[in-house]
Amino acid sequence: MRDGCSHDHRLQISEALDGHPRCQLGAYPTPLIAMERLSRQLGRRVLLKRDDILGPAAGGNKTRKLEFLLADALERGMTRVVTVGGTQSNHARLTAAAARLLGLEPHLLLIGSPPDKASGNLLLAKLLGAEVHFIPPGPMTEGRCGFDAFDEYVREQAHERVGSHYHVPLGGSTGLGSLGYVRAALEIEEQARSAAASDARVVLAAGSGGTLAGLWAGLQLIGSSLNPLGIDIGSFWDDFPALVCRIANDACDLLGVPSSFKAEGVPLVESTYVGSGYAVPTSKGAAAAERLAMTEGVLLDPTYTAKAFAALLDLLPSGQLGDDDPVIFWHTGGLPGIFTV
Repeated sequence: MRDGCSHDHRLQISEALDGHPRCQLGAYPTPLIAMERLSRQLGRRVLLKRDDILGPAAGGNKTRKLEFLLADALERGMTRVVTVGGTQSNHARLTAAAARLLGLEPHLLLIGSPPDKASGNLLLAKLLGAEVHFIPPGPMTEGRCGFDAFDEYVREQAHERVGSHYHVPLGGSTGLGSLGYVRAALEIEEQARSAAASDARVVLAAGSGGTLAGLWAGLQLIGSSLNPLGIDIGSFWDDFPALVCRIANDACDLLGVPSSFKAEGVPLVESTYVGSGYAVPTSKGAAAAERLAMTEGVLLDPTYTAKAFAALLDLLPSGQLGDDDPVIFWHTGGLPGIFTV
């Protein structure tokens, strides 16, 4: 598919995206900025894509997915929306905020038991008036599970507790949701060209898989020279590459464009930086977050972006991010998580 990025490729994908309803929830494009001090320290040009400032209620990458998903909910005449996540889910908090903006009633299924005191994302979700339902982990009780098995369990819980609603899976990671990051691929391609970074490696956190799937699909479809690399921060799924591949193919089906993505081609670093588990901070992540804060004044959260940035710092000297090409770190957000450590 990567036969060179052209205006015709970009126009084709842009027109296909415009064929799907979308509720704009943020200001675009999000900035791509040079991190000059860090680049001098590392001896490598590193840029930052600021999706952390995108969208309502402390923002984050899920904004792009929710624009398509919640537009679909409105098209279907739904009044309630349900999604799922951990107690400190960025996605759940953003879903609640976006639902409020659009006049929808947000319900959040949060895995685990209620904490003694609400903080971080949970505090914001409650301020937004989301109805919070704590549920057992179901298929995740023993660790990794299949995405479909978990999603079926969540749907059952939602119908029992909420009734009729629009279902948004974990992380908004569906073909429709990932169209937000197919669209983002067009955005970053143009920005990278303007920044003389067309051959950059693009490093980002990967949890439920939809952000990586959409970005990977979009860059492939337009023939971009940008190379994404997802850092698994949760180790949720039995076969993460197969899930990312399926979401990418589903997105292409919705756009009406041919695709042949295969699991062995998924650009993912599996499990290496998860540490003890999802939402458990790591020492490398903490050190990486401190370094970026002290060097560039940019904050990372302990669950997602700190782990992904720790991977970037590790992989640069190893040569796994190439030798000379620029590197783009895609900041997916998570600010409220800082206030729970």
